[in-house]
Amino acid sequence: MTTRQPVTRPATQTPTPVTDPPSLVGQQLPVVQTSPVTGRARWHRRISALPLAYLAGIVVVGCIHPFLPTWRWLLIHLLLLGAVTNAIVVWSAHFTAAVLRVPAPANRRAETLRLVLLNIGIVVVLTGGGLDIPWVGMAGATVVFVAVTAHLAWLTARLRAALPTRLAITVRYYLAASAALLIGIPVGAWMMGVDDDFRPHLLLFHAHVNLLGWVTLTVLGTLLTLWPTVLRTRMADNAVRAASKALPFALAGLALLGTGLLTWWRPVAFVGLALFATGAVIALRPALTVAQGKQPASFAAWSIASASGWLLVALAIDTGTLLFSPGPAEAMENFSDVLVPLLVGFTAQILIGALAYLMPVVLGGGPSKVRPRNAILDRNWPQRVAMGNAALIVFMLPVPPYVRITTSLLVLVALLQFLVPAIRVLLTARR
Repeated sequence: MTTRQPVTRPATQTPTPVTDPPSLVGQQLPVVQTSPVTGRARWHRRISALPLAYLAGIVVVGCIHPFLPTWRWLLIHLLLLGAVTNAIVVWSAHFTAAVLRVPAPANRRAETLRLVLLNIGIVVVLTGGGLDIPWVGMAGATVVFVAVTAHLAWLTARLRAALPTRLAITVRYYLAASAALLIGIPVGAWMMGVDDDFRPHLLLFHAHVNLLGWVTLTVLGTLLTLWPTVLRTRMADNAVRAASKALPFALAGLALLGTGLLTWWRPVAFVGLALFATGAVIALRPALTVAQGKQPASFAAWSIASASGWLLVALAIDTGTLLFSPGPAEAMENFSDVLVPLLVGFTAQILIGALAYLMPVVLGGGPSKVRPRNAILDRNWPQRVAMGNAALIVFMLPVPPYVRITTSLLVLVALLQFLVPAIRVLLTARR
């Protein structure tokens, strides 16, 4: 059991009281703090609009998709490249500074430049892909690659400069995730200009490296500290040890999976996916232990818990797809059965759940402001969580087209039930 060390701040800054309950102090979880209206709160008010804007774009494309020939591609990339990538870049920097106890920067110019560069690249990629202009998409992918490289360099520098801490394993997950994205981006750019027999190999590789590497590794590293904080309870005693043990499994599995998909050597791909799934289970087991002691009781908590379950479901379906697809073309066609739970059930739901918890806290104003924001985002949460997940389950069953259309609309409604109050919270905080 260790004690929290006092943090020395410049005299010009307003002290930021830690809101973790006493049970968290001994576990060193200074991850999310409430504060008066400080520079950090103003920063988060500005950049919180980024993922919300891309989520709003998903709603727009969902409503007008009959008029868009590339609507599926746009929906996927608005979520993954737009909303999720912005959230990961912003919050991985936030959690890195928290777990390494890095002093707040004097200004946010470098981080702002990275985010501006990232979003210029994202908009260009979406434009090129949406209008089917390959060279535009490739140019945008290059800009995104530069921005993520700068983010990776920042994470590496922070880790090297920090004093040793057992929670540094979180940052190592972020480093591995960023490296995976830097491998996946060029493959995605290449696919924009390639349409031959090798394309299924590239698509499968690109999807797995980005979804399992960039997204899932980031989530597993973040849940180490975020999950007990959301539940306002203690971290499991073996959580750090489990995270450290899980990362080599996940990385070895991802390497074998990528190699097997590119060469279509199914035994190698299967072993790789099995190793990755093993790593995910090892990393998530302490979260289950924590939830057994303190059950989820909020929209954020149940969204994160549901998303974790969908991750395991998606990995199981993915395993079946690899085993029973005779070739890469068939595997690419069957991969849509994996994308639905992996994108909607896991990725979108984990993003919304994390934002529902983090946004009210970091927008500033102290507990008197945080509680009303939580109440707004938690309104009707049992109905929202149940409706979204039930609709997704029905969608995955062999049902008629009109049932799938109905369930798709219900999932879209569940997204709106988060998006509208989230924008309200953001606008209220700005005022």
